[in-house]
Amino acid sequence: MSTVPGKVALVTGGSRGIGRAIVSALAQAGARVAFTYKSSDKAAREVIEELAGKGQVAAAFRSDASVFADAMQTVRAVTKEFGQLDILVNNAGITRDGLIIRMNEADWDAVLQINLKSVFSYSRAASRVMAAQRRGKIINITSIVGVHGNAGQANYAASKAAIVGFTRALAKELSSRNIQVNAVAPSFVETGMTARLTEEQKQAALGHGTKRGIAQPEQVAGFVVFLASDDSDLVTGQTFIVEASHIETKGKLPVQLPR
Repeated sequence: MSTVPGKVALVTGGSRGIGRAIVSALAQAGARVAFTYKSSDKAAREVIEELAGKGQVAAAFRSDASVFADAMQTVRAVTKEFGQLDILVNNAGITRDGLIIRMNEADWDAVLQINLKSVFSYSRAASRVMAAQRRGKIINITSIVGVHGNAGQANYAASKAAIVGFTRALAKELSSRNIQVNAVAPSFVETGMTARLTEEQKQAALGHGTKRGIAQPEQVAGFVVFLASDDSDLVTGQTFIVEASHIETKGKLPVQLPR
């Protein structure tokens, strides 16, 4: 099992869903973890208290992922508090689903601002710190929808597909500084966000995968820990599709590279 002892990680959107599972997994693997959240102080406190009860260190920063200045300020605050920044997980994201003939401009802009611009903003801020350290890991959470598309999610698919291209380009820019940049594209994951989908939408999402199972946030988080660890030092610029199987995996994570 991969570990990240002594490392400092920052996870955007870390108070719920996949983000919360990533925060917990990184802390369990030995990292001191900072995470951002937008609105729920209660949810952020719950995460901190849960980890503190296990003797793990975490800090929460209220921040709007769509605002460039917030990203810069948060990275400065994390670096000041912990003295370094080794791992960035760009996880913050939203959906505003609808067919393109009904989608309004506000829903398009909101999804692109939060899902895509936040990845640029936090990566720009963190890469400066990591470049000075001459080490770092940036992990971007995209989606299988960004690879295959999905009806009614043109804005979401566009934002997640763009993250794949961004990951490839940034990996090339930062490789000389010993910074690895990779992306994880989960298929259908059981979270509060996906719980709001209709049964028809769930079946459509499941149809994109090869395994066609419903993954748990902890499975995605386990693979993120691998990418954050020294075990992945030879991997950069890649996007990994992560999906569950109906077959019991006994903790092993099925992974498939996109074609």
